Amino acid sequence: MPGGLVGALARPTAALHRAATGDGNGAPVTTPRLPARHDAERELSRPEYHEHDPNFFQRALNWLWDRLTDLLSTAAGVAPGGWVGLTVLALLLVLLLIALRIRLGNLRPTPTTGTTPLFTNRPADAADHRAAAEAHAAAGHWSAAVQERMRALVRSLEERALLDPRPGRTADEAAAEAGTVLTGQADQLRAAARTFDEVTYAGRAADQTAYTLLRDLDHTLLHTTPAQPTALSSPGPADRGGPA
Repeated sequence: MPGGLVGALARPTAALHRAATGDGNGAPVTTPRLPARHDAERELSRPEYHEHDPNFFQRALNWLWDRLTDLLSTAAGVAPGGWVGLTVLALLLVLLLIALRIRLGNLRPTPTTGTTPLFTNRPADAADHRAAAEAHAAAGHWSAAVQERMRALVRSLEERALLDPRPGRTADEAAAEAGTVLTGQADQLRAAARTFDEVTYAGRAADQTAYTLLRDLDHTLLHTTPAQPTALSSPGPADRGGPA
């Protein structure tokens, strides 16, 4: 502590000592108590005594911490088992919140279908989209892999003339149109479009299972021939009402 501060602290102490023991000549000093107290308070209020006091923000934090400590101490006194019981209850509450978050999923209201066109980048053929999907899958990026595989599936149907090329088509529209041609895979096409929408518009993460189902559907459609409508037979002579 600096010498000036030591001297400042010594002055009120010496004054109080002289007031209690005398003036040094054996005669007691009869200084009134209230003025002496005021002198001591005035001395201690000098700036050098408060150079290291905490600032307002630190005092506020200390006050909040003290209140929190009092609250926790009161709760620990009421909870069964004291601090141990309070800790167990807090852990159970955290686990409950985690379970609810997992059970409810994304709490933010997001659309499950979208009107954004399926193809938003530069034109690419089905092989390009399949290669991109496999690259994303190899890196474990399942959401991007699902998106590219769905684009590959739809582009493949367009290349085979099972769908009319239409840049503004959505995944749901593509699935509905393809389902009228490939009736045996209509349900799978709708499920694939729903997976694409959940990943793209609802922000839900895809996994390997979702990608595998979409990849297998793409392979199945490559080897599926749409059923041709039954041609109407030309009426025979009897049907036309001619001579038998």
